[in-house]
Amino acid sequence: MQDVSTLVARAREGAPRAVARLISLVEGASPQLREVMAALAPLTGNAYVVGLTGSPGVGKSTSTSALVSAYRRQGKRVGVLAVDPSSPFSGGALLGDRVRMSEHASDPGVYIRSMATRGHLGGLAWSAPQAIRVLDAAGCDVVLVETVGVGQSEVEIASQADTSVVLLAPGMGDGIQAAKAGILEIGDVYVVNKADRDGADATARELNHMLSLGESRAPGDWRPPIVKTVASRGEGVDEVVEALEKHHAWMEERGVLAERRLARAAREVETIAVTTLRERIGDLHGDRRLGALAERIIGGELDPYRAADELVTGLTRG
Repeated sequence: MQDVSTLVARAREGAPRAVARLISLVEGASPQLREVMAALAPLTGNAYVVGLTGSPGVGKSTSTSALVSAYRRQGKRVGVLAVDPSSPFSGGALLGDRVRMSEHASDPGVYIRSMATRGHLGGLAWSAPQAIRVLDAAGCDVVLVETVGVGQSEVEIASQADTSVVLLAPGMGDGIQAAKAGILEIGDVYVVNKADRDGADATARELNHMLSLGESRAPGDWRPPIVKTVASRGEGVDEVVEALEKHHAWMEERGVLAERRLARAAREVETIAVTTLRERIGDLHGDRRLGALAERIIGGELDPYRAADELVTGLTRG
């Protein structure tokens, strides 16, 4: 068993091994997880969480690395959660973004962690919210969350980040059209990466057109900007940071940041509660209560919805 208070204190001092151990406790759903979260609670709420999402091949990892460099030039501590597909054998991350961001490996002001989805849909790992909290408590000014290459419906990052960045690239063919009902609806900032390729201007125009369709914004509402970058050369990255800072300032001024974080906390509580109930129900297979309810349903005495209500009531009381 780890001494949680010592781990938290060392993480606050910037010790990468302590941060790594805390995130491992989170990923492994350790019996100490509740103790960890209780210790971190008073230390969180300071980091700016930026989510980066987009289809495979748009340059998410390169863009994330470039943003790390830009924020480090500002003297900010940066945490990165790079969510990768899972190995079907080990459950671990397949791609290993830490390799692709090796230029930051020796920087004590940067912490990079690859996390596996472990079958969780939505482009994130199930433990991402708690891992974000670890990096926040460890003193990161900015936490960048890079999702798995996502499609139309995998938009969970919008519920976990303060600001969501959607990346696209020229040459996607019908990619924008295919994505418009999904990730194109969640972006606060849009980035057309690989802008040195043919078709970048056309992609930006098409994106701008799609964003304007059915647009009904009141005066003062945020209008997502479109920024063109060549992340591999660092071109346009400062403009992305500027757009992020403007969005952050707008959210603070309008109270949107507090609203998003409140909603995020509520969703996290709901998820934990539902997971706890699901685990309890899973333990009921063969339990006499479940069998008794099933018999009453078969006998016509009870319908499945009332039976479920009785079961949930019994579980919450017990």
